[in-house]
Amino acid sequence: MIQVENLTHRYGERTALRQVNFAVAKGEIFGLLGPNGGGKSTLFRILSTMMAPTEGRAVIGGCDVVRDRAAVRRQIGVVFQTQSLDKALTVEENLRAQGHLHALSGALLRERMEYSLAQLGLEDRRKDMVETLSGGLRRRVEIAKALLHRPPVLLMDEASTGLDPAARRDLTRHIERLRDQEGVTILLTTHVLEEADRCNRLVLLHRGEVVTEGTPQELRARIGGDVVVLDTDDAQTLAGAIEERFNLRPSQVDGQVRVEIANGHRFIAEVVEAFPGAIRSVGLHKPTLEDVFVRETGAQIE
Repeated sequence: MIQVENLTHRYGERTALRQVNFAVAKGEIFGLLGPNGGGKSTLFRILSTMMAPTEGRAVIGGCDVVRDRAAVRRQIGVVFQTQSLDKALTVEENLRAQGHLHALSGALLRERMEYSLAQLGLEDRRKDMVETLSGGLRRRVEIAKALLHRPPVLLMDEASTGLDPAARRDLTRHIERLRDQEGVTILLTTHVLEEADRCNRLVLLHRGEVVTEGTPQELRARIGGDVVVLDTDDAQTLAGAIEERFNLRPSQVDGQVRVEIANGHRFIAEVVEAFPGAIRSVGLHKPTLEDVFVRETGAQIE
């Protein structure tokens, strides 16, 4: 449904995207995961036809995002990071205004509005002023707007920004329902690990490049075992000592030493005994997408 080939974009001398490649299948939730400044927003603007890439191409539903912009716009619904609702209007009035932009009117517009309200669980909110809604409800109205013209593809840029965990989970459930019941293909950008974990597949972006790709389960499985995090006053010295003593390859991130190892609880006892006084505190957890990103880039997502 979405094909990105050798996509590169430059702002003057700065390269924001470099040879990005990936494909999104019909009816899946596909995530672009990475830190702010990693290239996600630039890629999103290209896919939503707001700007043309310096090199490469992107195709949505068989239409080129540069040469066939009008055709692409008929196939996509877009939810931007910055909300576009008119707070002085009701939910229903916002949808009606959006429908007019798509040349919808009369019975067809009413039918589309009912469909969008039902899909996002907003039927009982239609008369509410937008300014009275919570952040999570406003996001659902944004998605309802994006679905008015029944697009097969929904693009969402950091849509859960500013939402509390409960509202974020609620939003995710609605997105999954669109995929499962309506077959909508959804591409979203995020730096929220919980949100990324609910995607069918992911691309990890760092400094404008794809560092790895796969399902969340596949990415976590590449680490395996446990992740041990050691807090110390001298990460470089401790990391070197661990490498020499245990024949491991620890990484250093934000002044901490991280070790990927099976049976992490046993290693903790051994490393604390081996270097008494050098370790202030220890942490142990199963691999997360954050750990995958750290392994691939040496940096944290947030």
